[in-house]
Amino acid sequence: MLNKIRLYFHTLRYLKLTQFKYRIYYFIRNKFRNKASFSYKTKSLPSSFPHLKLEKSLAATKSIQYSDDTFSFLNLKKEFKSGINWNDDIHGKLWTYNLNYFEFLHTPTMTKEEGKVLILDFVNAIEHSKDGLEPYPISLRVIHWVKFLTYHNIKDKEIDFSLYQQLWILVDKREYHILGNHLLENSFGLLFGAYYFNDEKLYQLTKKILIKELKEQILGDGAHFELSPMYHQLMLYRVLDAYNLVKNNSHFNQELLPFFREKAELMLGWLEQITFNNGDIPLLNDSAFNINPTTKEIFSYAKQLNLGTKRRPLKESGYRKIVRPDYELIADIGHIGPDYLPGHAHSDTFNFVLNVNNVSCIVDTGISTYNPTQRRQIERSTASHNTVQIGDYEQSEVWSSFRVARRTYPYIKQDDPRTIEASLKYATTSARHHRKFEFTEKQIFITDEITGNQIGKAYLHFHPSIKVELLNDTILTSFGKVLIENATRVEIVDYEYSPEFNRLITGKKAIISFSTFIKTTIQI
Repeated sequence: MLNKIRLYFHTLRYLKLTQFKYRIYYFIRNKFRNKASFSYKTKSLPSSFPHLKLEKSLAATKSIQYSDDTFSFLNLKKEFKSGINWNDDIHGKLWTYNLNYFEFLHTPTMTKEEGKVLILDFVNAIEHSKDGLEPYPISLRVIHWVKFLTYHNIKDKEIDFSLYQQLWILVDKREYHILGNHLLENSFGLLFGAYYFNDEKLYQLTKKILIKELKEQILGDGAHFELSPMYHQLMLYRVLDAYNLVKNNSHFNQELLPFFREKAELMLGWLEQITFNNGDIPLLNDSAFNINPTTKEIFSYAKQLNLGTKRRPLKESGYRKIVRPDYELIADIGHIGPDYLPGHAHSDTFNFVLNVNNVSCIVDTGISTYNPTQRRQIERSTASHNTVQIGDYEQSEVWSSFRVARRTYPYIKQDDPRTIEASLKYATTSARHHRKFEFTEKQIFITDEITGNQIGKAYLHFHPSIKVELLNDTILTSFGKVLIENATRVEIVDYEYSPEFNRLITGKKAIISFSTFIKTTIQI
């Protein structure tokens, strides 16, 4: 009990006053409000609103599939044989959310007629909707409906009426208690709704939030501040769609156009740098493949919109990328994320990933689930990253699905293309870890020092495609050698790599035990 109180205390003390205020407000309001899920039918539909113009956006990702009332998201499939249950939660809440996003409208085989039937099916069932009337799914559904209705020149009063009511539900439930990407998604949804209905009030409600949040959430080097390459792609995709919307319509004097251009080009610059030459993003923090359009697809869309790229040196995000002719290495020497919103962060300071000759070699273990399970805890833990764990302690106190209590703050001592050196004090003990990277054309030297009278364990997670063999204190791999100096023990064991949600692949990892100091040399 005392431990749970301490966890909550160290988690809540970082929240913004706004988050506290809205959590209390929504809690009290929900206690006294009529609990009917759909109670906003008093908003009158605008009498006249013109069709929008939109350049064709990106198709749904390959992981989203639909055919004959069978839906597939996150590598999990469900067939509805006797009508769609929009509340179906057999695969968990995230799957239900994806069902209610309606991104499947943009699958290549979706027809105008079939998409309209699916939208009307949801409209007719909306009063019984649960997760679907939460603000996050509404936000994404508005965007996907507006795109689909615009592309196919559909004007249906029943759909428009429902869409307008959902927008006002969203206004009422904006996620100020969470902030971050959730509030941004709410705002992008409202922007699409404001343009679709040519509604000045909706526009004014969302304009200030978009400007304020994008100024805060996009860091100086162009990264989204939650420090997940996957969420960066997602937020950039939204900015590109918003730019598309404003650019092609004369509503509201196009006043947001230069602002969206500036943010899009800055975010494109960061994405270009963090993406490996083979087109993959590193799976840092909460990141997985096949959730968003690829970097290549995003840049193709940006080119279609005549957007350029602004590259700034990687700094504020805490990521550093070292590029040599035969390898690319990305290291994390930054904070785990914004203090008031570390939900997508992992306990992974001084983690690194390595590609050799465009092949993934040393990798982050990825994520397979957001469900509050032991697997989720494992994937966020220090031991699941290519860094050092001292004793049984976590660098930062990750818990539940999206919470962090005490957290570490690294101190950078040297930071240049040849040497990166930084240190940290564990948040959960007095132990300290000092890591130094040194780079040459063919070698990477990693020196680790620890204090705290505990055994340290350095982890290296090899991509499942990499052959690994241990010979004394040398790890022989299909991309080169890894030499270990001063270890007390080196083990090669299995681990589960998760490049996508609900997908686990067995790979090999090295566990390198030591007392105070080790030196690891990677020879390419």
